[in-house]
Amino acid sequence: MPYRRPPAVQARLDARRDRVLEAAVRLLAREGYAGCSVAAIAAEAGISTGSVYQSFSGKSELAAALFRTLVAREVEAVTAAADRPGTSAHRVAAAVETFASRALQAPRRAFALLAEPADPAVDTERLVFRRAFRDVFARQVAAGVAVGELPPQAPELTAAALVGAIAEALVGPLADGDAAPGEVIPGLITFTLRALGGHDAADA
Repeated sequence: MPYRRPPAVQARLDARRDRVLEAAVRLLAREGYAGCSVAAIAAEAGISTGSVYQSFSGKSELAAALFRTLVAREVEAVTAAADRPGTSAHRVAAAVETFASRALQAPRRAFALLAEPADPAVDTERLVFRRAFRDVFARQVAAGVAVGELPPQAPELTAAALVGAIAEALVGPLADGDAAPGEVIPGLITFTLRALGGHDAADA
C-alpha cells in the first residue's frame, strides 16, 4: 500500500509549494525567466534552496509550474470576458481586448509568457497555452456561425489564426517596452472583427 502523508504534513508541503510559486510569479514579473534561477526564487520566498527542491524536482518542473500558474489566470480572465453579453464577434473582441490589456499592463510578464527564451519545458507549455486561448475563441466563433451572426468558417482555424496574429502583434511592443494601449488595443479589436467577417466602427 503506498505511503500517504498525514493531512497536516501535506498541508504544510502544499503551502510551501504555493509560497515558492508566488515568489516565482513576483520575480518573473520583474526579471523574466532569465532572473528566475532556483536560488533567486528561494531568496524571494525567504527559504533555502534545498526547500525549493523539496517542492520541485528541478528548475524545469518549477518553470513549467510557474508558466501554468500564470496562464491559468490569463485564461480565466479571457474566458470571463468572452462570456459577456453581446454578439459572438463582440465577445471574441472582448476576449482579445482583455488579453491585450492584461499583457500591456504587465509587459515583462507577458513577454516571458509569449516569447522569452526559456526552458524546453516552458516551450511545451506554450503550445498548451495557445490551444487554451484558441478554444475560448473557437467556442464563440462556432456559436456565431451556428446562429448566422458570422459567415461560414472553420472555428478552430479562425481562432488559431487570431491567437497567432495577436501574439505576434504584441511581442514587438512588449519587447521594446514602448507599448501604447490606446493605440494597440483599438487596432487589435478592429483586426479581430474584420478577421471574423464582421465590421468595426472604423469601417463606417
